[in-house]
Amino acid sequence: MSTPVGHDHAVTDLPRHYADAPAERERLLRSPHGRLEFLRTRELVRARLTGAVRVLDVGGGTGVHARWLAEDGHAVHLVDVVPSHVAEAARLPGVTASVGDARHLAEPDGSVDVVLLLGPLYHLVSADDRARALAEARRVLRAGGLLVAAAISRYLSVLETGTSGVLGPDLLGPVAGVIATGRYDGHVGFTETHWHTAGELADEVAAAGFGDVAVHGVEGPAWPALDVAGIDEFDARVAAALHCARLVDQDPLLVNASAHLLAFAHA
Repeated sequence: MSTPVGHDHAVTDLPRHYADAPAERERLLRSPHGRLEFLRTRELVRARLTGAVRVLDVGGGTGVHARWLAEDGHAVHLVDVVPSHVAEAARLPGVTASVGDARHLAEPDGSVDVVLLLGPLYHLVSADDRARALAEARRVLRAGGLLVAAAISRYLSVLETGTSGVLGPDLLGPVAGVIATGRYDGHVGFTETHWHTAGELADEVAAAGFGDVAVHGVEGPAWPALDVAGIDEFDARVAAALHCARLVDQDPLLVNASAHLLAFAHA
């Protein structure tokens, strides 16, 4: 998932990053934890949608989630910074798409029922930029509308590198740094981003004026073991991983063990 261009170095590099990276449409299929992320994100979002709604998918990439939302009968408009992503998403049945900026949305006030921010909050490394994106999401939502905002957990790299066996002296400093500050420097791949704790994500959403904020762990603590087992073992192990994720997705002692966090709140 990608997000808009702006003055921030990490954000301005996004079009080049996604142009050089493997196809975005395959991101959630390449790895076991990516497949788990997709299944759990869809599960958590679907549980909160009743009836057909108007969805604005901000930073929606090539439409990985827009596709199933449209298939479920929702009216979906996707906004993304990468023109090739927008062109691909616009070809999906029931989906419209445009190039845009999460901090300066083109949609009118109170015009949508649901806003998805499934990428902007980690690509926007500046707290001020994240606050602008959340304020824009609240502006375009109708009263009582639903915000769904994703974040990357600060503990992703320590769990990934510790489980895979590559955590050694060269990585100890960067891994400790992202846990302490949330500033991710690219030490396990991906581009520079901001990684949250569940509490920080909840605080940022609440500070933007949203109510009923609830943060869930997406993948649960079993996701690194799926990656070590490999893609061929995914089907045999995914049911147990899903049960694990559901059991502890709001447990304050384990929520940050997920690779991703998902905040739900109302305007």
